[in-house]
Amino acid sequence: MTQTHLFILDQGNSDDRNTASGRIFTCLSDGTEGRDLVTGLRSAPDGISVSADHNYIFWTNMGHPGADGWTNTGSIQRCDIDGKNVITVIEPGTKTHTPKQLTIAEKSKKLYWCDREGMRVMRSDLDGGNVETLVSNGDVENAEHRADYLRWCVGIQVDEDAGQVYWTQKGPPKGGKGKILRCPINGTGSDREGIEVLFDHLPEPIDLSLDLAEGWLYWTDRGDIPLGNTVNRSRIPKKGEKTKHEILVRKLHEGIGLELDVKNRSMYITDLLGGVYRADLDGSNEKVLFPDLGTVTGIAIAHL
Repeated sequence: MTQTHLFILDQGNSDDRNTASGRIFTCLSDGTEGRDLVTGLRSAPDGISVSADHNYIFWTNMGHPGADGWTNTGSIQRCDIDGKNVITVIEPGTKTHTPKQLTIAEKSKKLYWCDREGMRVMRSDLDGGNVETLVSNGDVENAEHRADYLRWCVGIQVDEDAGQVYWTQKGPPKGGKGKILRCPINGTGSDREGIEVLFDHLPEPIDLSLDLAEGWLYWTDRGDIPLGNTVNRSRIPKKGEKTKHEILVRKLHEGIGLELDVKNRSMYITDLLGGVYRADLDGSNEKVLFPDLGTVTGIAIAHL
C-alpha cells in the first residue's frame, strides 16, 4: 500500500561547526513511525526535494555564519531515498553562496535553487554540473550588496510546461518589502528583462509551492502578524495580470517550509521554532504533527 512519507530538515546546532547535530527526519503523513534518516549534518540544511522516481533526496546547506554574515560555504548534497550514499553535488564555497529552497525540474533533469546572500536564482544538472545563474540581483563579491535584504532570493518553484521560474525576495525581517517574481526559464532574467513582479509589499515571503493542476501559487511568510507568519495562496496570474491573495493558515512561529500533497489535497508546513503542521489545501483542518521537532526548515513528501 502506498503511503505518504514526510522528509524534514532539522538544522540542530549546525551553526556550530564542531557540532554535527543536523538531520533529515522522516515519518508518515500523520506523524507516526518517525525516525532519523540522515544524521551528522553540520552546515545548516535548509531546502529539500525528492526526485519523482523516488531514487534520491536532494538538499541545500546554507553553510556557516561569520562575523559579517553568512560565509561563502554553501553546498548541495544528495542521498538515496533510504538515506544511504550521501554525496556532495555542489561543493562548499565553489558555485553557490547561501542556497535556500530547492526544487527539481524533472523533465529537464535540473536542480533549481535560490542563493540568498549570493542574490541569485540558479540551476544545475542533477549531478551538479553546468551551474548557471538565471537571475542576479548584485555582485556576490560586494559586502554591501550581500547585506542588502532587498536583493536576497529565498523560495523557488518551476513550471516547466509554461516555461516559468518563480522565486521570492524576502526583504528586511518583518519589513513589508517582500516580493514574489517570475521570469522565463530560458529567458533573459539575468539581464533584468522578462522579470515580472507578481506581488510586492509582502511582510516577508519565504518558501513557494505550486498546484499546477488547479492553478494555485502558495507561499509561507515570516513577517509580523496578522499578515505574516502565515500560509498564503493566489491564482497563478497570467502575464501582466494582478491577482489578490488569501491567507489560509495563521499564527506560525517563523514559518518557513511548505510542501503540497496535491494527490491527497493536503499541505505540510514547518516553522523555525520546531512546529510541523498538516492542513487541507484550503487551510482547513489544520493539525499539529510535531510541536517542537527541532530547528526545522525544509520539508518534502514522497508517496512510497
